[in-house]
Amino acid sequence: MSKISAFRPNLKTVLKTTTVAGLAAVMLATGIPARVTESFAEAVSVQAPQVASFADVVQAVSPAVVSVRVQSDIKPASDEGGNNFSFNFGGRDLDELPDNHPLKRFFREFGGQDGFRGDRGPDRRFGDRRDRKPHLRPTSQGSGFFISEDGYIVTNNHVVNDGSAFTVVMNDGTELDAKLIGKDSRTDLAVLKVDDKDKRKFTYVSFADDSQIRVGDWVVAVGNPFGLGGTVTAGIISARGRDIGSGPYDDYLQVDAAVNRGNSGGPTFNLNGQVVGINTAIFSPSGGNVGIAFAIPASVAKGVVADLMKDGKVDRGWLGVQIQPVSRDIADSLGLADAAGALVVEPQTDSPGAKAGIQKGDVITALDGEPVKDPRDLARRVADMSPGTKVDVSVWRDGKAQNVSVEIGTLAGEQIQAATGTTEEAEPEAPASEQALADLGITVTPDDKGLTVSAVDPDSDASDRGLKEGDRITSVNNQAVKSADDVVKVINNARKDGRSKALFQVETNDGSRFLALPIDQG
Repeated sequence: MSKISAFRPNLKTVLKTTTVAGLAAVMLATGIPARVTESFAEAVSVQAPQVASFADVVQAVSPAVVSVRVQSDIKPASDEGGNNFSFNFGGRDLDELPDNHPLKRFFREFGGQDGFRGDRGPDRRFGDRRDRKPHLRPTSQGSGFFISEDGYIVTNNHVVNDGSAFTVVMNDGTELDAKLIGKDSRTDLAVLKVDDKDKRKFTYVSFADDSQIRVGDWVVAVGNPFGLGGTVTAGIISARGRDIGSGPYDDYLQVDAAVNRGNSGGPTFNLNGQVVGINTAIFSPSGGNVGIAFAIPASVAKGVVADLMKDGKVDRGWLGVQIQPVSRDIADSLGLADAAGALVVEPQTDSPGAKAGIQKGDVITALDGEPVKDPRDLARRVADMSPGTKVDVSVWRDGKAQNVSVEIGTLAGEQIQAATGTTEEAEPEAPASEQALADLGITVTPDDKGLTVSAVDPDSDASDRGLKEGDRITSVNNQAVKSADDVVKVINNARKDGRSKALFQVETNDGSRFLALPIDQG
């Protein structure tokens, strides 16, 4: 036997002296059949710190959150008198073309130019569209949530507005028809009720006491963004009391949870599964989420929803005065210590405020002894009062505090905050005693209603505060003025009283407003 053929390596020796990779190489070289089991290190596993999960909240509240689909009546265009298209071919109408013209043959073949029916009567393929009734077409889609076990649903007014039919899609895919119970455009809230023949009991949620909500608290938003039902996002309360210019009752919560189109009407929950807000708007240059969303606070929604469920409408208190904020300059001009309250620009004729004696230039400082922070605070508090309620209104007038008793009226559906008249201003008469008020940087011309501003120094405080040529000055420090001398007299009296500013009431085509001008130059 040759040395080569006689060589047979000892497998035990090989296993002791080689690595696994080396063993495989030896086996291939020697042709020895064997089974090798490789061993590996354990997979990476990190013990992460325990953090709060939203899963329990989401699992509990999700059955109460729904998608809201809205359809509207769409009336098809009438076929009477043609199809409203005008055909013109090289300066000629269709009937002026030769019979063998290809376009004329085309319209003759497919029904003629009069509604594509010609002399054949109703189109046999599509039916007579003159008899076609209005049909429903999907127009919007949003979110909502059950507020009672018998099927009342809260959503946004702008979701259901102008809708004719409503479908609610539950988180398990069940679709139910719903009817509109009531809506309120001023708070952008609406209530639907499902038409459930089975009389089932629905999972529902309740409103939280949002006065306990703090900036920085965790919240969870559940809704239907872009039609993706059951979407959950989380974030924190970013701010409170946001005014986004949507109406006199703005008092929104700002949240940074991802809220997008389709989330409107959906709830934002605290970690106890209670609704702290109803998503209604986003700030977004792109149209998508940028982390700034606004929700109607539960404290606002709770009362409105209760009224809508009960009566289908909201009865609000009404004072009937146009108001504006009290700036630091205005406060100084009136001798007020604090820049707070609501300055009355004009009481509306025959309004509760006017009947009680509230006057333009008054500053409403308190209701029943509770201080008024600003015009929004006043508007919300008056709106929350029941019509017929008698309330003591504290006003600042002529440098001192006074009390006025007012019986709150009812804000009708079409009433809005009182505005000044929109009649066109009369052309100013020819200047009679035009006098330059050099200290203020303005020139005025008397007219039958006050003083028309005929010139404004662009470098003056008056210009900086928005006074423009053509504006009309009707009063200074709540005293009517008919001439430049009247203005100078009022200003001199204010200086004697130690005031550094005077309050001018100015009328423009956009309405009436107050502005404070410095008077301490000389």
